[in-house]
Amino acid sequence: MEKFIDVILPLPLPRCFTYSLPGEWQDEVETGCRVVVPFGRKKYYTGIVRNIHYFKPTEYEVKEAIALLDAHPVLLPGQFEFWEWVADYYLCTVGDVYKAALPSGLKLESETIVEYNPDFEADSRLSEKEQRILDLLQAEPEQAVTKLEKSTGVKNILSVIKSLLDKEAIFVKEELRRTYKPKTETRVRLVDAVRSTQRIKELFDELGRAPKQLDLLMRYIELSDILENEGLKSVPKEVSKKELLQRASVSPAVFNGLVEKHIFEVYQQDIGRLNAVVRSLLPLNPLNAHQQQAYDEIADCFRSKEVCLLHGVTSSGKTEIYIHLIDQMIKAGKQVLYLLPEIALTTQITERLQKVFGARLGIYHSKFPDAERVEVWQKQLTENRYDIILGVRSSIFLPFRDLGLIIVDEEHENTYKQQDPAPRYHARNAAIMLAARCGAKALLGTATPSIETWTNATSGKYGLVELKERYKEIRMPEIIPVDIKELHRKKRMNGPFSPLLLQYVREALEQKEQVILFQNRRGFAPMIECHTCGWVPKCKNCDVSLTFHKGLNQLTCHYCGYTYQLPRKCPACEGTDLRNRGVGTEKIEDEIKILFPEASVARMDLDTTRTRSSYERIIADFEQGKTNILVGTQMVSKGLDFDHVSVVGILNADTMLNYPDFRSYERAFQLMAQVAGRAGRKNKQGRVVLQTKSMDHPIIAQVMHNDFEGMVETQLAERQLFHYPPYYRLIYVYLKNRNESLLELMARTMAQKLQAIFGQRILGPDKPPVARIQTLFIRKIVVKIEYQAPMARVRELLVQVQKEMLAEDRFKSLIVYYDVDPM
Repeated sequence: MEKFIDVILPLPLPRCFTYSLPGEWQDEVETGCRVVVPFGRKKYYTGIVRNIHYFKPTEYEVKEAIALLDAHPVLLPGQFEFWEWVADYYLCTVGDVYKAALPSGLKLESETIVEYNPDFEADSRLSEKEQRILDLLQAEPEQAVTKLEKSTGVKNILSVIKSLLDKEAIFVKEELRRTYKPKTETRVRLVDAVRSTQRIKELFDELGRAPKQLDLLMRYIELSDILENEGLKSVPKEVSKKELLQRASVSPAVFNGLVEKHIFEVYQQDIGRLNAVVRSLLPLNPLNAHQQQAYDEIADCFRSKEVCLLHGVTSSGKTEIYIHLIDQMIKAGKQVLYLLPEIALTTQITERLQKVFGARLGIYHSKFPDAERVEVWQKQLTENRYDIILGVRSSIFLPFRDLGLIIVDEEHENTYKQQDPAPRYHARNAAIMLAARCGAKALLGTATPSIETWTNATSGKYGLVELKERYKEIRMPEIIPVDIKELHRKKRMNGPFSPLLLQYVREALEQKEQVILFQNRRGFAPMIECHTCGWVPKCKNCDVSLTFHKGLNQLTCHYCGYTYQLPRKCPACEGTDLRNRGVGTEKIEDEIKILFPEASVARMDLDTTRTRSSYERIIADFEQGKTNILVGTQMVSKGLDFDHVSVVGILNADTMLNYPDFRSYERAFQLMAQVAGRAGRKNKQGRVVLQTKSMDHPIIAQVMHNDFEGMVETQLAERQLFHYPPYYRLIYVYLKNRNESLLELMARTMAQKLQAIFGQRILGPDKPPVARIQTLFIRKIVVKIEYQAPMARVRELLVQVQKEMLAEDRFKSLIVYYDVDPM
């Protein structure tokens, strides 16, 4: 009887597609295995088997699966259910979730290969771009389109390739591309015919005239430890060819001689890329009285609640409590997922956890090579899996067989929310759901909880444990506000620095202490302006001004990545007086180096931390005192623990306060409180200089007095009045199109359809702050839904309206997507 499989494809498709199974592996395929399947006219994808059955669909022609990639499933049954929940809740497809969840190395995709036609006779009809492509193909007759695009620098290469196809200058085919290859090592063993003590004795005599080969054989016997009690071990130690040649100090030719004589044989052994940490482990540090009380309260809380909030002030020793909870879980035979909001944080926490847990710890994030992430995923499916996974938001998609606890550290951070592409999930909320599905507990830890989490904790939905004392009873930092508006008026500012901040920096450097300067904008200057006519360079693809990066001497769009050379004169008036407007981290770094030439200065932002090693180097240098001043964006605010920081400068609090978002005050408080928490860590009270033009703003006073509850109270009153979370749920509906006037019509039509269903709960359509990105114009509709409303029905109605819109021919080009619980 013919068997069929329902397959999830890594594409935004509304459902699974059914394929038939070839007879030769009908009995080998299991749910959760990967298969290669054709989709469309020529493309091939790696699909995941969701279901196996005997029902042939009648609405479309069923194609046959091409290859089975796995002997065992790469997905556990519970993971499918979790994917489906994410897709349903965040209004995307399971294919979107699959694409985000699996490492790229586990997803084979077909790649378009361009092949040169040797019979083609070149003529003058070829354009310069076409000739460039053909020149490369003549040197290397088969090349992938992506490689050709990089090599030639030809934009819109697909249209050029189509033109060459029409002229019969090239052929095009699809080939499967395998990105992950297991790491192997060449190893050596004796062939079966010589695996006896008698035969080895004979070889000693036979090789008497070949002393180097004899020495090599002796070295092998020594390294493999193959001899025992006048016999041979059935399982000797494995010996690598590289180590054997090094120990014997002989050439490969000597080794090849023993292979040709059928004494040695070589084989490939999969050794993996995950280096086990071999070091003597340290015992757990004892908890102090405050930490022990918090630990006991968390354990007590987990008896009745599934989720607990640990609200501990900065530098209170929350990580030490986490380590004790992890140890308890491992002793109970359970796994732990430890989530962090920023890759930079994993560097410090990894060191602390490895000292206690060693090789039981696995690390998973996007700065690791894809091959390493594949091996972490595969290891999680074995009996020899990691007990602890430390990672960023994507770690929630890893396979877990015995998950007992999820720790979400710095749970308030907006980097837990995936922005683009779909699924636009929030890792904290998804982690709580994952814990519930696995029968595990979730611990949320932070000094500045999100207002939604705080409301859930104080209302009794979550447990609440508070830790109000800093470790070793260090005092909270002294926060000193500085009115830069007044200083600017009196012309007493030195660039972006107030005299008081510079005085404190000087004192800190004299006392061999360290300084952190916080500016939440990367680049050199957020904007360039012609002083004569006011012209500002803007991105041709997006509705934003370009940021100047001095190190690269170029203007960059932070939305689409497009780069431009800095013009020498204004294209509007031909004036040459082009000035920087605003201050980014790069400019802060430059100016502080001029003011303190003897100090070692480092910068930590997206531009300086492109690789895993760059994170580690910046943090290690600052920890070891090689760097005196660290300039950074919000990366420096996230839980990093440095012993000798005595001064923190917040260079402009107003950029955070004036952002057009209902969460801007909450976020400004969190950022300033977290940055301030980096000061005065282990031996003295720190100082925080908070520069602002809004001295009378209530948030400034609340940050100064660490009045978190006062901030929450003010915000809750406003949010209840204007129907925002935690009283209402938000869904943003985004509409995109290249034609702005058509998009206006689409947005108004969709808003009217939604208002007919939801009434006053619909706001918009409106332009978002950036109303065009990557040549697509954008409109936004806001949906506000009461918390008690059935969200499944709300999502159903939204999707129904979307289908109605796309059913109209004039709206076929409309792109619609949703941001559920936006941050």
